[in-house]
Amino acid sequence: MLAAGHRMGQARAQQQMSQAEAYKQQGAQEAMAQQPAAPAATDDVIAQIEKLSALHKSGALSDEEFAAAKKKLLG
Repeated sequence: MLAAGHRMGQARAQQQMSQAEAYKQQGAQEAMAQQPAAPAATDDVIAQIEKLSALHKSGALSDEEFAAAKKKLLG
């Protein structure tokens, strides 16, 4: 039972890393390519920065990638 739970945990961690890597390759580039957000979209910008921050903390985004994406979002 413990082994099955451990394998599930490993599978989930691997899935999250795969998702983070996919975002790094696609999402970060899209985020950097976006136009500066309009004031009405403040909640959207905050949510995107929180996602970028989570990816940065997980190691999926480098310091430079995180800073560039955040700068683009903030205009």
